[in-house]
Amino acid sequence: MNASATDGPTIGDIGEFGLIDQVRSQIGENRHVLLGPGDDAAHVSTNDGTFLVSTDLLVEGRHFRRDWSSPYDIGRKAAACNLSDINAMGGVATALTVGFGAPADLPVAWALEMVKGFEIECAHVGAHIVGGDVTASDKIIIAVTAMGDAARPVRRSGALPGDVVAYAGDLGLAGAGFATLSRGFRSPKAAVEAHRVPHPPYAAGPQAAGAGATSMTDISDGLLADLSHIADASGVAIDLDSSTFVIPEPVATVSEALGREALDFVLTGGDDYALVATFSSETTLPAGWTRIGAVSDGSGVTLDGAPYEGPAGHQHFR
Repeated sequence: MNASATDGPTIGDIGEFGLIDQVRSQIGENRHVLLGPGDDAAHVSTNDGTFLVSTDLLVEGRHFRRDWSSPYDIGRKAAACNLSDINAMGGVATALTVGFGAPADLPVAWALEMVKGFEIECAHVGAHIVGGDVTASDKIIIAVTAMGDAARPVRRSGALPGDVVAYAGDLGLAGAGFATLSRGFRSPKAAVEAHRVPHPPYAAGPQAAGAGATSMTDISDGLLADLSHIADASGVAIDLDSSTFVIPEPVATVSEALGREALDFVLTGGDDYALVATFSSETTLPAGWTRIGAVSDGSGVTLDGAPYEGPAGHQHFR
């Protein structure tokens, strides 16, 4: 092996997005790629049109646990987080391919129940599993590629000073559910179920695109973390107004029990797969969207005009 392949910074040193930046620089461009790495999905052209495509990987022990979730729940979650990527571009998923790695002693019934979860979640948007691959693995690995269409793909890089920031979906429930399960509890049920099976607002993505959203992403790593991708890609500053957030009752219950601030779950909890977007201040927000902040000149994401104290959300490899 060449020394250049073993020396130098590690992936842990540069992080997920540092690695993506270097990969993007190395692979260059192609005439069929209308929008490449860096958004929730790529936009690719074909001889008879265009399509959106995105891939996510779920690894047992990191993204799900068999003692916490049923195979049906795991299938639904694996589908939802991939369908959400297409939703976050303002599109609708139409097809999925699934790569499945599993130990040889995994019961066939477990795999079939997981597929049933996929089928139920895909039915929410009319998508279907069209293929994939199966291989042996020491632990369960689920790799999903989602494909879909969008009349107007919405990127992360279009936010402008003067825009408003709004979200659609649930915030904080899945994070509260993870914290609950991590401590060996199974209630409140709404929070635990939100961790097991997220509920992306599938109608909200196309609605936002139709209303002229200038940028959009889904919330997988936490609201602050994912908004920072919009701020960085757009070259703007985003400030959130804490008074606009309504704390879900289960989140308040968990935060009180654990001695944590409820707003922390809303701002930094991941895996909700809600959407956050920016719109012109003159736009009437679609039903189900709530205004939570504003865009201005500058950089970074703040809360009530000040930097947020503490981790902004999940970071891979850290």
